[in-house]
Amino acid sequence: MPRNPSPRRDLPINFNHYTTKKSVSESMLDVALFMSNATRLKAVLERGPLSPYYTILVTLLSISLLLQVVIGILLIITARMNLNEVSKQQRLNQLNNTTMAMVFITVIINIFITAFGVQKMGQSWPTPKPY
Repeated sequence: MPRNPSPRRDLPINFNHYTTKKSVSESMLDVALFMSNATRLKAVLERGPLSPYYTILVTLLSISLLLQVVIGILLIITARMNLNEVSKQQRLNQLNNTTMAMVFITVIINIFITAFGVQKMGQSWPTPKPY
């Protein structure tokens, strides 16, 4: 005798619920990156302006933090709108495209931040021992 499929499988997908969950998960990742960049900015500022790449790192970290705040606001706005309302779908699509573009730019900026070695700035590298 065939198994009786779950009644939930027969229900249509609630796209508004899906979008809300997607926005919440993106927001959590944004918070984690925001905290990481704030910590990096603190490390750069503690090292002072004489450290290598100081100006570049402060600028990139500041831009990244600003973009992350804007992305967070856009995600909140997107999550609060109802995707099932046809009149709002065009606006939601524009907001989603803008958010994704800003996320891409933030990722590129954070690649450059990592390339300039913020992690190394807080550490003092041990002097190699002579043999």
